[in-house]
Amino acid sequence: MDFEIIGEITEIEAIAIGRRIRVLRELTKRYGKGRWRKLKGNALVRLFPEGGVRRAELHWFEAHGIGRKRIKIKAYLD
Repeated sequence: MDFEIIGEITEIEAIAIGRRIRVLRELTKRYGKGRWRKLKGNALVRLFPEGGVRRAELHWFEAHGIGRKRIKIKAYLD
């Protein structure tokens, strides 16, 4: 499912850091070395192709200098 994040991601917290990330080797191989963290937060998202707007919990990976990668919707909050 495709979506677009509308506005800011709020209530951000770290789920895993460094070697506690299961796919760390794959992230390093694909995007490069970095201090990888798995994060979660809440945001409004616009769903495609329907165009509906919903509040969702998002999960993603992030490293300094590399940015956010693999953002996915984990659950809908409304």
